Amino acid sequence: MPLLFEPVSFRDLTLRNRVWLAPMCQYSVLAEDGVPTDWHLVHLGARAQGGFGLLLTEATAVTAEGRISPQDTGIWNDEQRDAWRRITDFVHDQEAAIGIQLAHAGRKGSTYRGFAGEPTGSVPTEDGGWTAVGPSAAAFPGYADPRAMTTADIAATVEAFAAAARRSAEAGFDVVEIHAAHGYLLHEFLSPLSNVRTDSYGGGFEGRTRLLLEVVDAVRAVWPASKPLFVRLSATDWADGGWTLEDSVRLSALLKYRGVDLVDTSTGGNVLADIPVGPGYQVQFAAAIRAGAGIPTGAVGLISSPSQAEDVLANGEADVVLLARAALREPSWPLRAAAELGVSWRDAPYPAPHARGKWDDVLALA
Repeated sequence: MPLLFEPVSFRDLTLRNRVWLAPMCQYSVLAEDGVPTDWHLVHLGARAQGGFGLLLTEATAVTAEGRISPQDTGIWNDEQRDAWRRITDFVHDQEAAIGIQLAHAGRKGSTYRGFAGEPTGSVPTEDGGWTAVGPSAAAFPGYADPRAMTTADIAATVEAFAAAARRSAEAGFDVVEIHAAHGYLLHEFLSPLSNVRTDSYGGGFEGRTRLLLEVVDAVRAVWPASKPLFVRLSATDWADGGWTLEDSVRLSALLKYRGVDLVDTSTGGNVLADIPVGPGYQVQFAAAIRAGAGIPTGAVGLISSPSQAEDVLANGEADVVLLARAALREPSWPLRAAAELGVSWRDAPYPAPHARGKWDDVLALA
């Protein structure tokens, strides 16, 4: 059995394989109320049918002001919780697991979704936007100035993450992933390029990591001990004077001590940077955190072929692989990967109604 299709366990949760769906913003809550819709059911449900072991939701806001765009999903109220429940039930019916990525956009909040032909930048309040917040009153390039958070704002945000985690358990999620990457609020506090505070939440490494560690502690306290907790990090800002890989390794060791089970390892997003994008360009960071902090990692970033994904695992660079763009192109990517890697269709995660379209027949005719 290829490593990609070996089961993997975290706490009491066993996943059927190691190819997972990465979080991807859909910006499709047209009512702008944070309630997931049929779009989200089909988006996630199709990929559960397609064989992914774990599906992670898009960045799901813990407060209304924590959304990236007005069209984001949320889980700050019970109506949203109940709407997520039908999605988690469907995914479980497909014998897959589902996790929720809890997020606060920080200074990158209240922005247009940026679809083709639509505006970009910050949404003004008269058009449904709001004043974004951040560790400091420094804007992301091209966006409106945020308001620097008070210590009361910070305490309320920690509680909002905890409340969202409680609702996530009630909604039937198997995993919580805390989003501390891509230049959103928790990443903004980590990086000295966006955090110039002089109180206990700024300054050196200890101050800049304080908020994330408080969020982790608050979530772990209410999230069931039997269920895994992940954190997504941007391992580097790709910019001088910013957050570094060495910082990420040091932080990941603290996260492991606090009950985090896996670091979903991405990069960038906090400042404009020249990033050397290419196939598997972020895998090296997952490997370094895995080796340096002794914590399981997920590898992401332009992983598109089954052999490439298998090599990441075989080389010991990560414990799981997460797909995004490839999964948009091909919702049943794991089923094709299984056939290409020599897994019999009987051992692959086909839904019974889809077995007549098995990839084994296509490859046999090629």
